[in-house]
Amino acid sequence: MFAKPVPGLTTAGAEGDVVVLLIGMRINHFWAVHHWLPVLLAMPRMLRELGKDKSRGLLGHVLLTASPRTYYVVQYWESKEKLYSYAHSPDMFHHKAWARINRQERAGKLRQHVGRWHEAYVVPEGSYESIYADMPAFGLAAVHGQIPLERRGRSAKERFAHRSAKAKAAEEAR
Repeated sequence: MFAKPVPGLTTAGAEGDVVVLLIGMRINHFWAVHHWLPVLLAMPRMLRELGKDKSRGLLGHVLLTASPRTYYVVQYWESKEKLYSYAHSPDMFHHKAWARINRQERAGKLRQHVGRWHEAYVVPEGSYESIYADMPAFGLAAVHGQIPLERRGRSAKERFAHRSAKAKAAEEAR
């Protein structure tokens, strides 16, 4: 089922800090399927696990590909603490998958066959902005809500300057 586009210009309704994790892999040798396929299949399993328990903090994600070799996920998290908690929780699949990958890496079995990477960002309010034109809710707007552009400002400068009520109250208290 395809989401209907929202007509006109919208922006994400995010307030406060935004936590974004980019995580992915690169197939270095297509013929080494036994090395890269388990890495490729691990991410959907982790996403399913997180989807079953919203209290873990994953708000949403977007699966993307940069090339036939490179696959990645943009993840939006409730907080960096919840991201860390999931990553280090011994009862979650991520912990088991990384333990296996680390054993294979130490044994020299993964070298050069599959690349793995991640980048994590905590983006403070006032340091992000978004615009969507005739789009269904996507990315940041899919996890924080999609609102009319005018509520945050017609220009990027105005949207960057937007402060939530909570942030304004904290600034006034100083």
